[in-house]
Amino acid sequence: MVQAFPPGVTRRKYVPRHNTTEGDLHKMVCMTMLLSDKQRSYLHAMGIDVYQRQDAPCVQLLTTAAGAITPDPEDKSLSQVQEPIPLTPPSNSPTQLTLLDWAALQTAVRGCTACGLHQTRTQTVFGVGDPKAQLMFIGEAPGAEEDRQGEPFVGRAGQLLNQMLLAIELQRSQVYIANILKCRPPNNRDPKPEEAAQCWPYLQRQIEIVQPRLLVALGRIAAQRLLKTDTPLVRLRQKQHHPEGLGVPLIVTYHPAYLLRSPQDKRKAWEDLLYIRNTLRETTK
Repeated sequence: MVQAFPPGVTRRKYVPRHNTTEGDLHKMVCMTMLLSDKQRSYLHAMGIDVYQRQDAPCVQLLTTAAGAITPDPEDKSLSQVQEPIPLTPPSNSPTQLTLLDWAALQTAVRGCTACGLHQTRTQTVFGVGDPKAQLMFIGEAPGAEEDRQGEPFVGRAGQLLNQMLLAIELQRSQVYIANILKCRPPNNRDPKPEEAAQCWPYLQRQIEIVQPRLLVALGRIAAQRLLKTDTPLVRLRQKQHHPEGLGVPLIVTYHPAYLLRSPQDKRKAWEDLLYIRNTLRETTK
């Protein structure tokens, strides 16, 4: 049985981009051809329908009568940016942070009072998943539900992230998920530069301990903070980046919360998932 998608999400059909080359399309459809029934059910739950093209029995194309949806250059949700947050460790960060093991790092985060967010949080949100995962996802900050439960991505956006992982044959427990900030900003506002700077040493140490082969930035804010850029998300997708000081390649994709608001971009998120899966396979050879 296909799992019901969170309420209020419009189902969309996946279609290739207008500017997709024949070679890119061949790779994309051949990968689609290999989907199992279970993966198809997860894609269906994400709102992505898969169809068989009759004139190409060896591949499966994703089409729609309405035609392809192209990126809107006027989409302010993707193009408006704030000043990039510097990710230089603050002067008052723990000098022995690089010596902390996983348990000690968790304790340090729970007791952190380095910025004003400790006054409004319910609890810190350290992260979740396999601390030795090959793939690590990084979002921007905890939301209200994450603040209550102490775990990242547990609301509707978390449900969608779980479906996205299952679509590329990964369980939530097989990856590691963290955020730029460890505390929820009031009213879910964007992180302030000083807040991100105070949290950066904790995230950096998490990455050092996990030692993932690939990082994935979820959403514009996380991507711009990690890459120290104001480049719009649409121009950061579908390529490998190499953030300064991390030593791990990074790929950028949409935040699940954005996809819930803009389901028309789920087809592009699926392209990103395929790219992430293939890149991870290449790095583990």
